[in-house]
Amino acid sequence: MIVGMSQSPTKSPDQGSGPPIEVLIIDNDESHAEVVRESLERVGYSCRVATSGRQGARMIEERPYDVVITDLVMNDIDGLGILARAKKELPLAEVIVVTGHGTVPSAVAAMQQGAFNYLLKPLDLGQLRAVVQRAAESARLRQANVDLQRRLDERFGFEGVVGDSPQMRDVIEKLKRIAPTNASVLIQGETGTGKELVAQAIHQNSPRKNKPFVALNCAALSENILESELFGHVKGAFTDASSDRVGKFEYAHGGTLFLDEVGDMPLVTQIKLLRVLENGEITRVGSNEPIKVNVRILSATNRNLEDSIASGTFRSDLYHRLKVVTIRLPSLRERSQDVPILIDHFIRLFARKHAKQIKGMSPAARRKLLAFDWPGNVRQLRNVVESMVVVDYDGLLDLDDLPEELGEPVEPSPESPSQSLAGLVGKSLEEIERLFIAETLRATGGNREEAAKMLGIGERTLYRKIKEYQL
Repeated sequence: MIVGMSQSPTKSPDQGSGPPIEVLIIDNDESHAEVVRESLERVGYSCRVATSGRQGARMIEERPYDVVITDLVMNDIDGLGILARAKKELPLAEVIVVTGHGTVPSAVAAMQQGAFNYLLKPLDLGQLRAVVQRAAESARLRQANVDLQRRLDERFGFEGVVGDSPQMRDVIEKLKRIAPTNASVLIQGETGTGKELVAQAIHQNSPRKNKPFVALNCAALSENILESELFGHVKGAFTDASSDRVGKFEYAHGGTLFLDEVGDMPLVTQIKLLRVLENGEITRVGSNEPIKVNVRILSATNRNLEDSIASGTFRSDLYHRLKVVTIRLPSLRERSQDVPILIDHFIRLFARKHAKQIKGMSPAARRKLLAFDWPGNVRQLRNVVESMVVVDYDGLLDLDDLPEELGEPVEPSPESPSQSLAGLVGKSLEEIERLFIAETLRATGGNREEAAKMLGIGERTLYRKIKEYQL
């Protein structure tokens, strides 16, 4: 079959720094397929050829492709069959159908079934390259969106709520049950326990994940500004209102609104918020026109709202609207066995962020972090590890990298026989080993993986010693 040649120049595909675009060409006419392959490889594509529909279907199952170019009319599996197979096996790929003038209606049917485009024979190579480039860009954009979604899941999904303590396992299990619903959730916990992270995880695992997640700190704003932020305002509503402004409720329409420190919300604003929750309508400040909104409300506080109700600073009816489901986040003191897991998680996170090569943390530094009380909870631990990563120069986070807030390095107490050399004199090696393993397990909050690292032995060896010494 004659392949038409275009005299107009075509540019090479813009592939950035990633791998080359992979193209699969499926055509009964081998010579025609080879001409298409040569034309595309000349401008930088990586091409493979199948000379039958059956062979093409098998190749689709064997490896991924960015673009599939298939003849519509073939003896065994036709182009529509290839299209269906590609949509099933390669959901991120684009399919281009090649057809003769007599089968244009079938090509249109292929477009309706998800083909990216169709080309008429004889092919114009310039047009072919242009269509393949657009298809490749579309496929890579799809892949980029999938990668972005994966990173969001890693950061804000349940995987981002780090912890293996019984308390955190209970929290994560509850999150999995409530995320797919539209229920309002009240998240309670001390400052720094990760309330906004949990709210983002709920949103990211809900049917609203492709709509906005909007956060607002209710404690940081005055009454008038808070109402404007929540409900918006119209031009002239107050002195500085020089134009209309959309509020958080309108901006979050279809998605999730996270109200942080909701316990600090003024009573007047609480009344207006309750009205919105009851009728699903907001009214901009300075306007009388109601606006329908569809928003899921997640809220958080470090206050005891029942005490606030008793003192008259928080409305009981709003409290019950907000707490259809309650999530209580434990303090880091309550789940100290998660500290080693969080340390390793933050080391990996900030080593990537700051492009540092970090081999790990010294046992002495780990002991220091494990012994600390963490009044600022996970946020404080996160900041400490990031600081250590930033100031480190030798790839090992050690006592010299600790910030001042953790004080002087821990020194062994001479009064403690378990840590004093004098206290070990006269004991058998077996007794000393048992003592050190017991002390290390205590220091790690019972985390055996962490204890094995600190002792410099394998986990299996540690398990055997624990059983042997009945620890």
